[in-house]
Amino acid sequence: QGQLVESGGGWVQAGGSLRLSCEAPGRSFSTYVMAWFRQAPGKEREFVAAVSWSAVSTNYADSVKGRFTISRDNAKSTVYLQMNSLKPEDTAIYYCAADPSLTIWTIARGARITYWGQGTQVTVSS
Repeated sequence: QGQLVESGGGWVQAGGSLRLSCEAPGRSFSTYVMAWFRQAPGKEREFVAAVSWSAVSTNYADSVKGRFTISRDNAKSTVYLQMNSLKPEDTAIYYCAADPSLTIWTIARGARITYWGQGTQVTVSS
C-alpha cells in the first residue's frame, strides 16, 4: 500500500470523459497485473478493470464494458483508465492496484492484492 499514486480524477457531467492515471514511483511494476477498483458512497469496493503485464489481455466489469478502457505503459510504469460516456453511477473513489502473482481474472476478487493506491475521486453529475 502506498506504492501506487492515482491522478486524473475530478468532476464531469454525465456523458463526459476522464482519464485516470496510476503511477508507481520508486519501483517497477512492468511484470505485474494491474487493475482499477472503485468504491461508491455506502457501497463495497468493486472491480472495474484489469490488464496483464504485456497488455495483451484485459478484463472488465460488465458495468463499464464498452465505456472504459484500461491500458498501460510499462516504460512509464503507468496504467491508465480511459472513462467515456460517464454516468452518475460511476461516481466513486477509484483505486489502482497491482500484484505480481494474480491474474487479470483473480485480481478482480479484490483480495490478496499486494499494492494499492490511495484513490482519486471521480464525480459525475447529472
